[in-house]
This record gives sequence, structure tokens and C-alpha cells, in this order.
Amino acid sequence: MLTAAQAEAPIGVFDSGVGGLSVLRALRTQLPQENFVYLSDAAHAPYGERTDEYVTVRALRVAEYLVEQLGVKALVVACNTATAAAVHILRERWPVLPVVGIEPALKPAAAASQTKRVGVMATRGTLQSAKFKVLLDTLQGQAQFVVQPCDGLAAAIENGDDRTTHLLCKTYVRALGNFGRQPGQLDQLVLGCTHYPLVGEMLQNLVGPAVTLVEAGAPVSLQTRRVLAQAGLLRQQSGGSGTTRLLSTGTSQALEGNAARWLSLDGVVESVQTGSAR
Repeated sequence: MLTAAQAEAPIGVFDSGVGGLSVLRALRTQLPQENFVYLSDAAHAPYGERTDEYVTVRALRVAEYLVEQLGVKALVVACNTATAAAVHILRERWPVLPVVGIEPALKPAAAASQTKRVGVMATRGTLQSAKFKVLLDTLQGQAQFVVQPCDGLAAAIENGDDRTTHLLCKTYVRALGNFGRQPGQLDQLVLGCTHYPLVGEMLQNLVGPAVTLVEAGAPVSLQTRRVLAQAGLLRQQSGGSGTTRLLSTGTSQALEGNAARWLSLDGVVESVQTGSAR
């Protein structure tokens, strides 16, 4: 059973690639004293274009490694697709462990919208999930949501392919419709994949300054702080600034490059084995 004596243990964060770095960035801002282990399941990416069964198996394999091999005190599922497919299973497997998931920030976008028309960019896996459909149903009448599956965009960001990333962003933004604050226009854009905030500036330029980009990193970091505090597992400030360890099941280049680019983290990425896809 987890106890306060384990406050020095790291928080495990995982995604299929580098997208979860946007969540890690928010976590490090909110909890600068904490130690983190970030695991990129790059050998099995992208989750957003996989079946729920495949994603569930991978989430379990990765979580098993973080919990049983590294002894993390909490688990942050920094992937919308993995949250939708597997977060309930992870909580059943480790009922005492704080497990924090992520979902597209539809509710705050609807509340903030003046035109009551909200654009949603996400992976096809997220948009087709039962969890996303339930979320949409709970917000019926609060706003009109225009959803756009963004095939290939997470992979382009992952690979640092700025040209393809810009082309895909432009294509998907155009497909969503007109953005702005006039009646009938979309005045909020929900970034429903953790990769997308990494190119937030590019998307902002495409939709214009009047449109608000809504991401889930900050709410996830606040929820993580809350659950750790409730469990008595917050690391004390007197322990000094926390550390961040980077792991990958695939090649290290993408994670190293993006960690340096987006978080100013210049660390060696460790290669790990977390079992087969099945």
C-alpha cells in the first residue's frame, strides 16, 4: 500500500510518442519539486491509429514496467487514446495507485465559447471511442462541436517534419470551417491529442488571434497535484527541484530532440523493453 514515505518516488508519465511531453511540461510547471519518469512507447506508436484492444495491451505493458520495475507513486496517462481505451483497466489493476487520465477539454471550451460553436481536432481513435461519445452526450445543448480526425498529424509532429505538419494543420483547420467570434463561427479549438499543443503557435496563426486554443495539460497537472495531496504523496519543497528521466521503447532520436526543443531537457534517453504488443 502506498504511504507518505514513498513521496520521493517518481511520477510515471507515458504516451505512445512525444505528444505527452506537452502534459509533462504542464506537470513540471505545476509540480517542480517532483521527480518524473517519462516513457515513450515509440516502438508501438501511434496509438491513435490502433485498435482499442492493441492500445489496451500496450498501456498495460507500459504501466506494468513503470509500476512494478520503477516503483512510480502515481501514473499519468498522457494520451487521449490510451485514456479512452484503458484508464479504467489500469485503475482496476492497481486500485491504490493514483492514476490520472486525460480527455479532450470539451467542457471548458463549451463554457468559454461565445458563439457556441467549438472545433475539435483529435486522432481517429479518440473520436471513435465510447468514452468520447459519452463526453459529447453529456454536453448536448451546451455547444455545437465540429470534430475533425487528423490522420497523420501526430506522426508528422513526432518526426519533426515541419513541412508536413504545417500542410496537415492547414488542411484540417480548413476542413473544420470558419473561425472567429462572429455568429456561426468557431471561437474555440480543442486540441484533443497531446501532440497538438506542441505546434500550438502554428495552429494559432492558422485560426487567428480571436480563437482560443484549449488543451488539457493544465487540468491534468492540477488533478495530479490534488490526488497526490489526498494520498499524502506530495514531495516536499525542501527536497529541491525534481528530476526527469526519459525512456523509450523505440529509437531515442525523436524523444531526445523534442524534449530538448519543447522542454529544454538535454538528457540521454534510455532504451527499455516492456514486452510484446500482444
